[in-house]
Amino acid sequence: MTRALPVLSVILGILAIWYLATVWMNAPWAYDQAAREGRSLGFGALVSDTMAQARPVLPPPHQVAAKLWEGLTAQAVTSKKSLVYHGYVTFRGTMWGFALGIVLGVGLAMAIVRFRVMDLSLMPWAIISQTVPIVAIAPMILAMSNKLGIEGREVPKAVIAAYLSFFPVLVSMVKGLRAPDQMQLDLLKTWGATEAQTFFRLRLPASMPYFFASLKVSVAAALVGTIVGELPTGAVEGLGARMLIGSQFGEPLITWAALFASAILAGLLIVAVGTVERLANSRMGVRA
Repeated sequence: MTRALPVLSVILGILAIWYLATVWMNAPWAYDQAAREGRSLGFGALVSDTMAQARPVLPPPHQVAAKLWEGLTAQAVTSKKSLVYHGYVTFRGTMWGFALGIVLGVGLAMAIVRFRVMDLSLMPWAIISQTVPIVAIAPMILAMSNKLGIEGREVPKAVIAAYLSFFPVLVSMVKGLRAPDQMQLDLLKTWGATEAQTFFRLRLPASMPYFFASLKVSVAAALVGTIVGELPTGAVEGLGARMLIGSQFGEPLITWAALFASAILAGLLIVAVGTVERLANSRMGVRA
């Protein structure tokens, strides 16, 4: 209970600020409607009105929760209106991009650690690549995919997700592969270990804590990349598409419900990575 108290305090504080902001941002519409109907609007009526508008500027938490619950449970999971269905579409794209990002990040990290010229040439470009806004790159990736004759939207989404997710893996793996000190490396040399043996018996095990720490960041970045990738591709499926539909049709509750569904999906993915990390550590004999 002692550990949960700070978390609950933060949550209650956020909810309080959210409700106050709801009253403030939805008040102009309430006052306008009251003026049109020729009635006065007291504080109690104002609060009640701002909490139950059909298309609020800022929906209150209980409206978002109700819309989220409706999207998750009110229809079959195979329905195009189900957030479970759209969540699966986004999850699928996230996993493809996440896997591609891991392969790219680990491969580049191994090359950078092994060859100094790769460190001097690739690492600066990898850092610079992360300064380019993803919203500017996404349409270019889509255009290139169409030019190459790649059909479907899965490949562009995976590439965009991989673009965001590879960098945390790259940086962490470079740090992890270089974690062994010179004394440990010299000891293996005296034992006649080859470079491959040094890598698999020393560098790779030493990099595992860094690797799993980066995966928690990488999987969240892959999810963001997938959602961003769903916006310019004209997708009609996925949580990003739901957000776009809510914005285009003036349905903020749809947008907010999809936003919170994305947050839930991100939390589940991070928990899954943590579970894999604990299993791997247990297999390798690492003590918690």
